[in-house]
Amino acid sequence: MRKTNVLQLLIMVLLGTALMSAQATRTWVSGVGDDANPCSRTAPCKTFAGAISKTAPGGEIDALDPGGFGALTITKSITIDGGGGQVASVLVAGTNGIVVAAAANDVVIIRNIRFDGLRGAGNANAGLNGISWISGGSLHVENCNIFGFNGNAINIAKSDGGQAFVIDTIATNNGNSGIKSQNTTGNVLVTISRSRFEQNQFGVFASDFSRFSVTDSDASGNTNSGFITQASAGTAETNIVRSTAANNSNTGIFAGGGTNSSTIRLDGGVVTHGNASFGLFVGGNGSIVTFTNTPNFNTDPVSGSLTSVAPF
Repeated sequence: MRKTNVLQLLIMVLLGTALMSAQATRTWVSGVGDDANPCSRTAPCKTFAGAISKTAPGGEIDALDPGGFGALTITKSITIDGGGGQVASVLVAGTNGIVVAAAANDVVIIRNIRFDGLRGAGNANAGLNGISWISGGSLHVENCNIFGFNGNAINIAKSDGGQAFVIDTIATNNGNSGIKSQNTTGNVLVTISRSRFEQNQFGVFASDFSRFSVTDSDASGNTNSGFITQASAGTAETNIVRSTAANNSNTGIFAGGGTNSSTIRLDGGVVTHGNASFGLFVGGNGSIVTFTNTPNFNTDPVSGSLTSVAPF
């Protein structure tokens, strides 16, 4: 081999090593940063998109101060943290806020972020979905506020299964659902805790190949239904504990209405009241199972046949 070829090969190896070592386990963004920076604590980047290429898989991007940090597509395990007590936002029009298109075993954590789709301003080109999860092992959404999108605050549309965890999150004024999971195969398990889904069309929507578990949460004031479980492929299930579906413009809790089996199980002080049509509604291929001494239906009427089982 000629010396020049050996030299070129050595340069390429050294360059590749340098590029790999340039990825830090923790990077930073700031409202006054610059994406030309290395995204260090003292020289932060301007956007999440600028920082992610400089962050190693499994690493973390943190916000130093308030700012709008832009749309992002995530393709690897990573944590995005806007920090507590400040406004770290993703403000978009005509697109998704954050798309998660990760590998099968990747874990993505999105924490302390405010998503604004601009729908509330009468913008015809409002954002599509706040968070759109299309592939990956697990997704954690913690302490986020997602509002003003034409589609869903959290949209799950996968073919590879996986688990989503939504904690201490608020989804309001979205054109479709606060959270919706509709998949082509492989059950997606969705766990929701201490969260609110208000003034959307639907609050919490479990659809094809989805299994939801909801505790200590609220789906109220929506223009259609608070909790809906409806499948046209595969099956859909929702378990609801210590949660409220109140003052929805149609139904508090709705199971069925699709071509495949849809089941809702109620336990532990589920409350429905003030809904315009029904507190509980069972449609075709749907079922609502209740534990005899736990649900509190208040004064809302019930439509359809409910199955009650003895408590444990």
